[in-house]
Amino acid sequence: MTELLDGVPARVLAVYAHPDDPDVSCGGTLARWSGAGSEVHVLICTNGDKGTTDRATDPDDLARRRAGEAAEAAKLLGIAGQHFLGYRDGELEDDSALRATLVRWVRRLRPLTVLGPDPTAVFFGEDYFNHRDHRTTGFALLDALSPAAALPHYFPEAGPAYQVQTALLSGTLEPTVWVDVTATIDDKVAAVSCHRSQFADGGEWARRAVRERSQEDGRRAGVGYAEGFRRLRLSG
Repeated sequence: MTELLDGVPARVLAVYAHPDDPDVSCGGTLARWSGAGSEVHVLICTNGDKGTTDRATDPDDLARRRAGEAAEAAKLLGIAGQHFLGYRDGELEDDSALRATLVRWVRRLRPLTVLGPDPTAVFFGEDYFNHRDHRTTGFALLDALSPAAALPHYFPEAGPAYQVQTALLSGTLEPTVWVDVTATIDDKVAAVSCHRSQFADGGEWARRAVRERSQEDGRRAGVGYAEGFRRLRLSG
């Protein structure tokens, strides 16, 4: 049976690899929750400095541009806090340093719900396979959430132990719950459109793809537009 998530968590943390990933992956959900009173934070692991096919583009200039685009998108979605770890694209490792950093943010912000990429979703037909930075972020996040953040002897310097209640993994091949984003699909499209450095055609293809994907998930969920997630209950 299809399950729609109706609750609004008081505090949310979305952890993704690249500056545009939160908006593409769960922008409708973040906008819905922030509009309903959630304190929504976004943590972006890389600076997006390699996200171009143009050899003439300076990576540091691109990273600065992408940070500005992400900040613009965050305002549209009502994000309370946007935080950057500053790794360079392709250099993320699911190592102790990254896990300690993620644990520190989880313990500092104490979110009830954490969103991130599903690292087990690798092959999407014959036309796309999941980016290494997405997979690394997803696995590092899971390792940070359980058991590390909840147990005091893991990274004690990162602050008092804290147990997240729920993790929602986006971009999954096996969604178990959906969020109705019919009321916020335009906000999601507008946020994705902010990432102009990523569009050779001005973003028309991306805007259409965002709507079509959300509409497809909406049909599965029985609503106009939706975002699907694999839910992990970590407590309660």
